[in-house]
Amino acid sequence: MIPEKPALHVLLAGPRGFCAGVDRAVRIVEEALKRHGAPVYVRHEIVHNRFVVEGLEHLGAVFVDELSEVPDDGQPVVFSAHGVPKSVPAEAKQREMYFLDATCPLVSKVHREAERHHARGRHLFLIGHEGHPEVVGTMGQLPEGAMTLIEDAEAARRVQPPEGVELTYTTQTTLSVDDTAEIVAILRDRFPDITEPAKESICYATTNRQAAVKAVAARSDLVIVVGAPNSSNSVRLREVAERAGAPRAVMVQRGAELDPMLADGCVTVGITAGASAPEILVQEVLDRLRERFAVSVEDVTVATEDVIFRIPPMRAHA
Repeated sequence: MIPEKPALHVLLAGPRGFCAGVDRAVRIVEEALKRHGAPVYVRHEIVHNRFVVEGLEHLGAVFVDELSEVPDDGQPVVFSAHGVPKSVPAEAKQREMYFLDATCPLVSKVHREAERHHARGRHLFLIGHEGHPEVVGTMGQLPEGAMTLIEDAEAARRVQPPEGVELTYTTQTTLSVDDTAEIVAILRDRFPDITEPAKESICYATTNRQAAVKAVAARSDLVIVVGAPNSSNSVRLREVAERAGAPRAVMVQRGAELDPMLADGCVTVGITAGASAPEILVQEVLDRLRERFAVSVEDVTVATEDVIFRIPPMRAHA
């Protein structure tokens, strides 16, 4: 007689997975491949997820680190969802490349706001993580020295901006809402005249996914985040889950990576996915847990998302 599998209750956080900006970026590459055939070149990972990147490679996308790796063959070049410094489209134009900008529209808004503040003579604090492609792209919108990167609360306490210049701030779109609030509070305390941004820069998808993981973490013995280690929003989800009361939170890129024995002794497990992780990977994790447990699933949804971003017009096939 086959022994019964132990029961495991799974809380599925909602919203989770793909956001509108990621969906748009992936569709841009797919549509470019349909119209122009392979290869379509993509500067950097279109989004931070190997499953997505490898799927596009299978269709004929070629991922490069810099435009210097792209031949002058007339095929399209796509810029990733994270955004690029101004020098990148300038180089593409100089080389007369056909390029498509898949920058998330919410990242583009941060870029335009940075330009407006700079035009008004303000020095900008950018709250974000050094080296992240989005931060590199945002800092690359303004002349060197016009923006100061602040990575954490300690940096906010130490930063010394130029004297006699009006100050303002903006943020990377994928940060921890709570960490950012602490940094902003320090800046406001140190610089009472700092100009507030017109609108919150952390995007709706990041905010919603963090709220959802908080809702499941408080009820879970273990939280599993589906996402890539280089995905800022996915890493933040794991951190938020631990702070929100989950005794343990782990991140896996897909089901095969998960050791289901991690859930031994657990009554309830929460599952969420970063904004660049497709739903099929969440289902892989569920299937992996079903190998060892009798799984029941409960959806825990804190917000409904209906945002859709259109893809840019593309020229006819050459």
